[in-house]
Amino acid sequence: MSWIREGELTIIERFCANIIKAGPMPKHVAFIMDGNRRYAQKCHVERQQGHSQGFDKLAQTLRWCLNLGIREVTVYAFSIENFKRSKEEVDGLMDLARQKFIRLLEEQENLKKHGVCIRVLGDLPLLPLDIQELIAQAVMATRSYNKCFLNVCFAYTSRHEISNAVREMAWGVEQGLLEPSDVSESLLDKCLYTSNSPDPDLLIRTSGEVRLSDFLLWQTSHSCLVFQSVLWPEYSFWNLCEAILRFQMNYNALQVRKPDI
Repeated sequence: MSWIREGELTIIERFCANIIKAGPMPKHVAFIMDGNRRYAQKCHVERQQGHSQGFDKLAQTLRWCLNLGIREVTVYAFSIENFKRSKEEVDGLMDLARQKFIRLLEEQENLKKHGVCIRVLGDLPLLPLDIQELIAQAVMATRSYNKCFLNVCFAYTSRHEISNAVREMAWGVEQGLLEPSDVSESLLDKCLYTSNSPDPDLLIRTSGEVRLSDFLLWQTSHSCLVFQSVLWPEYSFWNLCEAILRFQMNYNALQVRKPDI
């Protein structure tokens, strides 16, 4: 399965997309893609098949986002906490990552056509060396594209990210590169993995869970949070439209609360 599934919207989907795009649209959407394991259990298939179906759904969702004019998407692909799962499941997820990053390198023309810049955010040294190398190749291959951005959070948790940022600032003070008075929210923001991206306008979590699970805690403090009961592999264009409509319904309140930058 390609990283971006080819294909256009149906007539009715195009019609609804045009209506939705008449209102304020999120420029950056984050997804907690939850429910792959429950989907596998529901369909009586192996967990690995559920995770593979979840990646296929990501490819389809990226196409929908492109059609809706959403230029940046961030996804929670693998939490540091996931290393605590069974060795079999973790090894399976690492194998899936290998397959998908190899596939990405094979379809650079498709990514170039859409102008997709891939960024991988997290504590990458925690990953197997060969996956680190594949990630580096993928990031380098797409670094000059700027029509849209896909941020893949891999070996990531928000607390880990914030702790790293604090350590960087503390090191700067210790080395005399910073004054203690230089330490601020804006400086911490620049030390985060997401420093090249605006904060998400909309965060969507599937599967019915209503928690952030240590994902983008700093960046989503003023985002619209939408929790949907659908399992991620069953996510549809209409689920995405519902989430965007909820963002639009709360748009004015979100703008009032958004801090001046």
